[in-house]
Amino acid sequence: MKTQKSTLLGISAAALVFMACSGGSKPQSALTISGLDAAKFDTTIQDKAVKLFTLKNDNGMEVCITNYGGRVVSLVVPDREGKPTDVVLGFDNIAQYADTLNSPTDYGSSVGRYANRIKGGKFKLGDTEYQLKLNDHGNCLHGGGTTGWMNMVYDAEQQGDSILKLTIVAPDGENGFPGTVTAVTTYKVTADNTLDITWEAETDKETIINQTNHNYYNLSGDFTQPGYDMVLYVNADNFTPSDRLYIPTGEIRPVEGTPMDFRTAHAIGDSIRSQYDQIQNAGGYDHNWCLNTYRDGKGDDTQVCASLYSPKSGIFMEMFTNEPGVQVYSGNFQGVGNEPNIRHKGGVYPQHVSVCLESQKYPDSPNKADWVQPTLKPREKYFSHAAYRFSVK
Repeated sequence: MKTQKSTLLGISAAALVFMACSGGSKPQSALTISGLDAAKFDTTIQDKAVKLFTLKNDNGMEVCITNYGGRVVSLVVPDREGKPTDVVLGFDNIAQYADTLNSPTDYGSSVGRYANRIKGGKFKLGDTEYQLKLNDHGNCLHGGGTTGWMNMVYDAEQQGDSILKLTIVAPDGENGFPGTVTAVTTYKVTADNTLDITWEAETDKETIINQTNHNYYNLSGDFTQPGYDMVLYVNADNFTPSDRLYIPTGEIRPVEGTPMDFRTAHAIGDSIRSQYDQIQNAGGYDHNWCLNTYRDGKGDDTQVCASLYSPKSGIFMEMFTNEPGVQVYSGNFQGVGNEPNIRHKGGVYPQHVSVCLESQKYPDSPNKADWVQPTLKPREKYFSHAAYRFSVK
């Protein structure tokens, strides 16, 4: 059930954008390499200016980001023939992103305060139990969904052609989370065709935080076909099994001998239709892998933790993070039911068209005492890092 606030935000945002983009008095803006018209993102939401920002390097990489939800709208890299190829799913206007009533989506967003799920929306800090907004089958998902950070407007500061800093100040009690949190997401495009993302935060009261990026990747650039031929590698000996509502059971299970084993890279389509209970429960992959790059309380973000490859385009993406886990989601709900399904240039996204690789603390970790905890206290600094490096082969 949508709150009155989210309904009003969605409708008013959509109306503002359609009025802004349909009026003849506004000059036509130049298109980005990915074909986006920045004018279709130029509006006001929550009494703040929303715009499309473009980051680029000299090697043909372009990343377009809106400060509405800190969302990556397009990401262009050259394929093996040198052709500019957009490899992330998204919309070509702000109205569809902001319409939380009819098409709520996490496409490309900087998720907060807490990425993934918390069982029952409950957790304890000391003797105090907190109840969060419930937005996913009686659980809290992505910090509250339509009223989480993915649908808030960040203050934006672009630094040259390659860096964008996005800042949000979230009040104490927002969606039930304690503490006023100041958070900064920094997107950087580097010379070696890497999208480098850092999340930093401070709080005035003990709280929890677990941010991630929610890009949906299809490295072929063809969003009309399922991505079954994309080749996935995950540097993980174990994963966390979950129940039918995607809440981890608390078990750490070896991938050995299961369809969850991507230590040797193989096509996603080889196993996505498996009868294995975890895949059947999720309708594909939607699970947390326990990364081998995280040891003794520290993540090594100089080592590849996961990779994705398209034999069609030759585009190869390597992922790095300091976090203990990565959520692999294979677009199980795309093109199904009410899932938003309009592409940049029209048409619909089919099921399993994309793959998300989300750096994170494990889902429901505040309720699993043995797992890495997402707690942040006053005078401490939260720091999370993920990088996605593109090349061809």
